[in-house]
Amino acid sequence: MTLKTAKLALTDDWDKTFLKSDRVDHRKAVFPNRYGITLAADVYTPKGAEGKLPAIAVCGPFGAVKEQAAGLYAQTMAERGFLTLAFDPSFTGESGGAPRFMASPDINTEDFQAAVDFLSVQENVDPERIGIIGICGWGGLALNTAALDTRVKATAAMTMYDMTRVNARGYFDAEDSEEARYEKKKALNAQRIADFRSGTYALGGGVVDPLPEDAPFFVKDYYDYYKTPRGYHPRSLNSNGGWNVTGCMSFLNQPILRYSNEIRSAVLIVHGERAHSCYFSRDAYADMVRDNPYAGNKELMIIPDAVHTDLYDGGGKNAIPFDKLEAFFREYLK
Repeated sequence: MTLKTAKLALTDDWDKTFLKSDRVDHRKAVFPNRYGITLAADVYTPKGAEGKLPAIAVCGPFGAVKEQAAGLYAQTMAERGFLTLAFDPSFTGESGGAPRFMASPDINTEDFQAAVDFLSVQENVDPERIGIIGICGWGGLALNTAALDTRVKATAAMTMYDMTRVNARGYFDAEDSEEARYEKKKALNAQRIADFRSGTYALGGGVVDPLPEDAPFFVKDYYDYYKTPRGYHPRSLNSNGGWNVTGCMSFLNQPILRYSNEIRSAVLIVHGERAHSCYFSRDAYADMVRDNPYAGNKELMIIPDAVHTDLYDGGGKNAIPFDKLEAFFREYLK
């Protein structure tokens, strides 16, 4: 059985939410994952770079596309000397996979591994110097990848969500009971029947619009990014119709960070002090270093006064610690 790459409809336009850098060469790329889904990506290379470079694959946030935060991270890290790859995960953006707007803890971890496959065979990449960056929900998936893929030498998880935890327990673990999980499962399975009858998958809706006056702060935070010129993109799930109602169902039943304390490679976890989601990173870091003989190359960095989406694009206050990211990857991809 051979790996096949499907033909995808890729835009030639620069339709990113950030300006194009004149210090970086950009090209589109496609590559297959282990499940035969073809992924779409943007490759960023430092202008004038020679020889084999350290490389970084970037994905996230959960419900975003590569033209948003992932591309900004990738382009900026390319300006700093790394070959980078920002990709759309399976079932979303310009990537393949049907039905659309589905997520899977397994397949989306595989997406990161497929990105490492692609980078490992590029003539201008050193396969022994590959790292990954995961943003928001893909921060948790990046840690899951680091626990599985020994080729990944360094991982940065930015403003991280553990999607299995929030689906199974609710925010701040407020729904962490058998009864609450049963009611969620009951509703999702009823939706499966409704979808089967209709022959279509019902969408769960992206970020709420218009924004209710009494919306919680984190909803306002997401609205300010996904629903305004700051971060809106027509292919972004969060900017538009969102995931399928049943799209994240498997996250209820499959925790992704079970073996995080067996990660040997370097990990940097970064979160905003004022982010509603900061507890995910604090707890993930504590679990990762507990009884881990390789805890010395693990670090938790808290950004003062930063909220969740500040680490998507800087939030107008340069909140993304790119100097730290550069130093981290230079140290561990050498």
